[in-house]
Amino acid sequence: MKLAEFVNSPKGRPIAITFAVLAVLGTGYLLYSAAGGSDAVISSTDRVFICSETGKTFRYTLKVGDMTPVKSPHSGKETGYEPERCYWTADGKPKPEPTYVLLNAAVGKPGPTFCQDCKRLVVGLNPPAGAGEQPPPTEQEYKARGGRNR
Repeated sequence: MKLAEFVNSPKGRPIAITFAVLAVLGTGYLLYSAAGGSDAVISSTDRVFICSETGKTFRYTLKVGDMTPVKSPHSGKETGYEPERCYWTADGKPKPEPTYVLLNAAVGKPGPTFCQDCKRLVVGLNPPAGAGEQPPPTEQEYKARGGRNR
């Protein structure tokens, strides 16, 4: 039996219609998924910022043309910078939730930046903490090494 004959038969017509509807729905879903709204798209634009005046964090959704610093809801001014995340405790253990740290370099201050919670060195693109990894130096350790990380 040829395909055209099957589609025009009493048994083939409902099957062909069902297949066509499923194909249209599947195509629609794929187009919707590709157009945005995915977790990756949302996380690339919805970010945490820290106010350089108050030290408070806030969420901000980046829009085309935005430049840093962004307007902070805490100061009402363009004092919002993207912080680094510190996942260390004072005793050198990893922790699950980050402390957001504003780098001195981001606001034009000289010198290294240390986490306000654990007092450990925080750098740009700060590496995540991991079990069995050496934690960054504390401020005291850093100064004792003559300003070297390791």
